Amino acid sequence: MKWTQDNRHETASEHFVRACLKSCRAIGESIARAKETVLRDYTELAGEHVRLLRLALNEAEALAWQTNYPHLFFPTLATEKAEAAISWHRRQRAVRRTAVELAFPE
Repeated sequence: MKWTQDNRHETASEHFVRACLKSCRAIGESIARAKETVLRDYTELAGEHVRLLRLALNEAEALAWQTNYPHLFFPTLATEKAEAAISWHRRQRAVRRTAVELAFPE
């Protein structure tokens, strides 16, 4: 057992809870930094669909938290989801261009 700052005796379970919270915060901060990096790298490519990119990253984070090692899985999941969102954005842009060309044939 351990004494805390207010001289209260800390039980083993309280110590475990504090250690878990500290670990979860560190993992959450690591994921948040990775998320910002991926967002920064792909924002320009997403054009007007930045919201879709954010949703894709949120989905990647949710999937990562379902694993035993979210901080290890998140970067790969986020990159895959971001690339899928960018691919969808490019297809939409191509379809719109084609639709305009078909609407106004020469």
